[in-house]
Amino acid sequence: MLRAPQILVRTIALAASTAALVGCGQRGPLYLPGAPEARQRATLPETLSPVLMTTPASTPTSPASVPR
Repeated sequence: MLRAPQILVRTIALAASTAALVGCGQRGPLYLPGAPEARQRATLPETLSPVLMTTPASTPTSPASVPR
């Protein structure tokens, strides 16, 4: 059987985690930015693994390694 201190600690932890989840985030309606400045920002996959998201045009290749 749970004792009073265990119930109290679990209740406080649940309330704190709920408040943290509810309190975070952007307020107002969601929108997709269409300004030219927004196109230069990194996307989510680029943010998570920037090394894997390099474009082939940005890496120099020698003529011998180009497939025909």
